[in-house]
Amino acid sequence: MRSRRGRTLSEADLALWRQVARSVKPLAGRVPVEPEPLPPAAPAPEAAPVLLAVALKPSKSAPSPPPLAPLEQRLRTQLRRGQQGVDAVIDLHGMRQDEAHLALRAFLRREQGRGTRLALVVTGKGAAGTALFGDERGVLRRVVPHWLRLPDLRPLVVGFEEAQARHGGSGALYVRLRRAREAGQ
Repeated sequence: MRSRRGRTLSEADLALWRQVARSVKPLAGRVPVEPEPLPPAAPAPEAAPVLLAVALKPSKSAPSPPPLAPLEQRLRTQLRRGQQGVDAVIDLHGMRQDEAHLALRAFLRREQGRGTRLALVVTGKGAAGTALFGDERGVLRRVVPHWLRLPDLRPLVVGFEEAQARHGGSGALYVRLRRAREAGQ
């Protein structure tokens, strides 16, 4: 039997169909529909093992992004005491996810080029009140740490963590940037 999308059903799909078909009673005057089985598989050509061997050969890929590291205790202490400030700030309040992601990426690249070592990314804590339909508050608050872990931003970011209360607390992140020469640029 072909599905609506024109695909032939697999054996697992056929087994499921038969199980469901046994559990229902057809309408008066209707005959139960039996799906068509899959056509027999064609024998593999002789050249296939050679192609598989070539395809399975390990390829030289780009090196994996450097691992993330937490902020050093000394830097955290300096931030808490006000002895160290942030070099740059971006506020993502009111942006949609796609806008915020593009803005964050551009900001981090620009600041790395300027030699910025510590940036503050303000995500906000989310709107007050109850969430509708199972949505949680603070979408950017949840997704920005995920973005900072993605391979496209890992060459820019050494590490990140939640900001001190005076810099926004759980609605902001300290982001330590790599030097441009460390990132291979």
